[in-house]
Amino acid sequence: MSAQSNAPIIIKRVKKGGGEGHHGGAWKVAYADFVTAMMAFFMLMWLLNATTEKQRKGIADYFSPTIPVMRASGGGDGAFGGDSVFTDETMAHTGHGGVPNPAVDEENDSAQGGRNVDAATEQQVLEEIEEVLTGNSGESMASDLARRHVVTELTDAGLVIELFDLEGEPLFGPEDAEPTPVMRDLVEMLTAVLDLVRNGIAVEGYVAAQPVVMAHNTAWELSGDRASRVRKMLETAGVAPERLQRVTGHADRNPAARNPMAVRNNRIELVLLRSKR
Repeated sequence: MSAQSNAPIIIKRVKKGGGEGHHGGAWKVAYADFVTAMMAFFMLMWLLNATTEKQRKGIADYFSPTIPVMRASGGGDGAFGGDSVFTDETMAHTGHGGVPNPAVDEENDSAQGGRNVDAATEQQVLEEIEEVLTGNSGESMASDLARRHVVTELTDAGLVIELFDLEGEPLFGPEDAEPTPVMRDLVEMLTAVLDLVRNGIAVEGYVAAQPVVMAHNTAWELSGDRASRVRKMLETAGVAPERLQRVTGHADRNPAARNPMAVRNNRIELVLLRSKR
């Protein structure tokens, strides 16, 4: 055997470099923040597109630190912060704990029965009454059956509360001013709502158009008679007569439905008038 065959075998291991090593996970935190911000942005864009102006105002008010804080409260966590909509002569969230001040009320009440308050406060009060009627706040003074006959709208004149006929569920007898049980329930409920404020009230009657073949069109008389009947019902239920500023019959003018003869046009509008300034 030669000398070369007895030479030791040498194995050379080459260790390759591992680069610059791991730098940590800080980039992951930054990326997660970016993804969260993008998700919040798209959520905001979706909310702006999917909500109404009124709903957006409610969301903004919830996060606004300038909302008046009630100085006196029952401590409840409901929609009215401890107040009840049935509390005698109170209005929730007025900034005064819902407790009326007789001295201020006597000084500020106008001759028309309205309360001389600033426009922002009055707007807030009217909006809260609207929520009480529609149930948007989670609580409603109207039953589900009665609420089907009620729509509300805030206008420059005030809060319009519209009571209207449904198919098979009229508010008055056919061609007369005799209220049905549904109408009586609505007036009873509205009396409690109207008692929450001192604003003046207007009552306006509308009826559906009558066929042209009728010998005598009674739309004017019928709308006026129904408005007058509602006025008497409100007074009998406890609404102060001096708060009722006007009672008007509009016949078949200004129909609510496209079809002038639709039962939807048979309606009574109660307007909580804004205070004159």
